[in-house]
Amino acid sequence: MSPLSHPISLAVPPEPTDHLQGSPHARVTLVEYGDFECPSCKVAATTPKLLLERFPNKVRFIFRHFPLQEAHPHALMAAEVAEAAAAQEKFWPMHDVLFHNQAHLKDKDLHRYAVDLGLDLARYTAEMDDHIYLQKVREHIEGARRSHIRATPTFFVDGIVQDISFGMKALHDAVATAVARGG
Repeated sequence: MSPLSHPISLAVPPEPTDHLQGSPHARVTLVEYGDFECPSCKVAATTPKLLLERFPNKVRFIFRHFPLQEAHPHALMAAEVAEAAAAQEKFWPMHDVLFHNQAHLKDKDLHRYAVDLGLDLARYTAEMDDHIYLQKVREHIEGARRSHIRATPTFFVDGIVQDISFGMKALHDAVATAVARGG
């Protein structure tokens, strides 16, 4: 069967523990599986922000981790750092810092970002030393694999994968269509 007759769908529906921007009650849900060390993810990072601005209260954006460790040796640790920041209500600021400083994701850099964001460093250090967020990252990875994802970034609009191989306009159009039909 061709992939067009059976589009790839999101295996793990939105959960209360997801990292969310926009209205939690929005009818249209945009989910990204991303990697903080992926150059294409860095380029795509502005798109959800633009969609949230274009469709206020109509779109919610969820970010999930899919670090491609073979290609990006620092991506897994960056995902753990984002989770440590999330535990201190700083996921989105850390998300932005990691993408902005994508070429600098070594341990010392990640620690500096934690300092810059004002995280409780004793807590951060203990949590990172014990890798307490590794399981959550692994659950995101498993959810991505169950959704048949192989590359980043991968976006889903209302549970259906969107082909962005020719650029982000396709994603904008898919979200606009979903908003127009009421989610």
